[in-house]
Amino acid sequence: MRLFLEQFLNGLTIGSFYALVAMGYSMVYGVMKLINFAHGDLFALGSYLGYTVLVIGAGWITQALGVWGGVAVAITGAMIGIGIAGLVVERIAYRPVYKAGRLPLVVSALGMSIFISNGIMAIWGPRFQAYPPEAIPSAVLSFGDIKITLVKLVTLLVSLGLMALIYWMVEKTLFGAAVRATALDRDTATLMGIDFRKIILFVFFVGPALGAMAGVFAGLNYGRIIFNLGWTYGLKAFTATILGGIGNIPGAMIGGLLLGVMESLFEGFVSGAWKSVFVFLVLIAILIVRPTGLIGEKVAEKV
Repeated sequence: MRLFLEQFLNGLTIGSFYALVAMGYSMVYGVMKLINFAHGDLFALGSYLGYTVLVIGAGWITQALGVWGGVAVAITGAMIGIGIAGLVVERIAYRPVYKAGRLPLVVSALGMSIFISNGIMAIWGPRFQAYPPEAIPSAVLSFGDIKITLVKLVTLLVSLGLMALIYWMVEKTLFGAAVRATALDRDTATLMGIDFRKIILFVFFVGPALGAMAGVFAGLNYGRIIFNLGWTYGLKAFTATILGGIGNIPGAMIGGLLLGVMESLFEGFVSGAWKSVFVFLVLIAILIVRPTGLIGEKVAEKV
């Protein structure tokens, strides 16, 4: 039971990374019907920005604000920086080809993904970079026989809290209603006075910012990062998006958490080498039964 609970907590932590990145995929797809293949690489870029803040400020930031203050500065800086990067990506890679059809958008997204990944490699190098140990909280909590690092617990609580906040914003506020209306029928929403440009700016800022937070937390939990990190996490997050129902924000959350738990339990009890194979087999089985995912894709209702 102890091993099961520890693996379950590990799965929730990994799943929170997938869920945060998957939410960005779903937000952009819901509004633009575009798979933003550069999203995983923005996640990796966020982890490197957080790493840079912690390395540069490992002395004075942590001395002035404490270890958790340094972590908060790194996460905030990465979220703002990657949110702005998301807007730049939209402006230079997607906006010029919006009217050209979906295929040019996909090609542009893949090109931007390669550009960001190689840019990370050119700036920070092709080797692993280690988060400074003195900037990572090292406390370990015990709940009976269950042990969990404080970083992992904070990762879970902050990720789940932020996911709940985004869900509330999209589902319960007036602006969220505008986002949902645009996702269901862009033309009708525009005729009703909704500013489509503001919705685009929102999803291209918030989605990458969520990915940036996940990237910093991944670096804090695992201690090291590499330039192609975005490919692995981006692919898993895209899988989580399909699993939950593409374009569906609650589906992205559930899909990400479920994917992480399945992966961790299989690794702990069967084989780490085959965990990805198992996860994709489960995904295929679920999609055979429910092609639109567990919750379903958001589509306009025809009346």
